[in-house]
Amino acid sequence: MIITYIGHATLLLEMDGRRILTDPNFDPRLGRILPRVSPPGIALDALPSLDGLLVTHAHADHLSFDSLKRLPRDVPLLAPPPLARWLAGSGYSSARALGAGESTSVHGITIHAAAARHVGSRYGVDRWRSSSNMYLLETPSQTIFFAGDTALTPETHRLVTEHLHKRGRTLDVALLPIGHAPWWKPGFRRGHLTSDDALTLFERLEARVLIPYHWGTFNHVTSTAFDAIDRLRTLLERHRRSSDVRIVLPGESYEV
Repeated sequence: MIITYIGHATLLLEMDGRRILTDPNFDPRLGRILPRVSPPGIALDALPSLDGLLVTHAHADHLSFDSLKRLPRDVPLLAPPPLARWLAGSGYSSARALGAGESTSVHGITIHAAAARHVGSRYGVDRWRSSSNMYLLETPSQTIFFAGDTALTPETHRLVTEHLHKRGRTLDVALLPIGHAPWWKPGFRRGHLTSDDALTLFERLEARVLIPYHWGTFNHVTSTAFDAIDRLRTLLERHRRSSDVRIVLPGESYEV
């Protein structure tokens, strides 16, 4: 298994010879306002052949139409049902709905979906498109959890518990977003993980390895691209499982 951090929530997952790309975003700016601070770890035109695409929700940092239109249209594109319908209506005929509690198979990789705690509508007023997914990918020998964007709740780890732990399997890799929550923005954690939250979820998931993402790519209005990873590095100085956290820089790969 090889995981390459391309940037933000875009990761290339190679499992048993198959390649899945998550939340493709290769844009030079976020919302045409916030600049990208590091180039994509793999240029979009240099990507290897893909077997599947995962989109978790409709926010512009996770769903870039400019990026999608440059990717092959025949690759299965999994998304929450309202988003899959929108994509299909926009010409992406390979879009397939995968709702919370549902599972499907893509070229031998079983993919399970669960609802994330995150309001994922594109424009704020389109509440019918607010569904947001988390995904668990498994083959007979490998497992990956990709959280998209989510808050920490008592249910966030249930997808892994139900599909892996109860069957005697272990989660190999937890891919978790980290964000910076300034003290004056208490609502941040209602829909996002902080670095502290990500470590808590890592322990609940009982994963072998944690790889954080959602950092080092775009500056945000309330934080820089590196505030969250700086906080995580500080926490790891005293964390009991610090040796199991792999900070993969944009463009780097980690082989499990």
